Amino acid sequence: MKTASLIQEIEYNDNKPAIKVLLDTDAGKEIRIVFKEGQVMKKHQAPFPIVVEIFEGAIDFGVNDDQLFHLKRGDLIALESSVPHDLVALEDSIVRLSLNKKDKAQRVENVTKQ
Repeated sequence: MKTASLIQEIEYNDNKPAIKVLLDTDAGKEIRIVFKEGQVMKKHQAPFPIVVEIFEGAIDFGVNDDQLFHLKRGDLIALESSVPHDLVALEDSIVRLSLNKKDKAQRVENVTKQ
């Protein structure tokens, strides 16, 4: 059994979203992304399906350069693999990202370095 918290030990980065792996299990990975208002994850895509939950705050979630979803606390969005998407924090936000076991947390970290 493993436990984790989305709200404990929150750390914001000044210039990019903060990424932390909360759980890495046989089934998948749960990652917390902490945004300050205005921070961005530029357009990228995942090699496997993902689920994104807005735990706190509000995010503009762009999909395929032609759709924009205004997601707020409690909202979920699921994407199939290889779908281009980007995120912009409309306010300080906490996002939970569920990854396939075969996906790499380092890939998510690399998106914040673009």
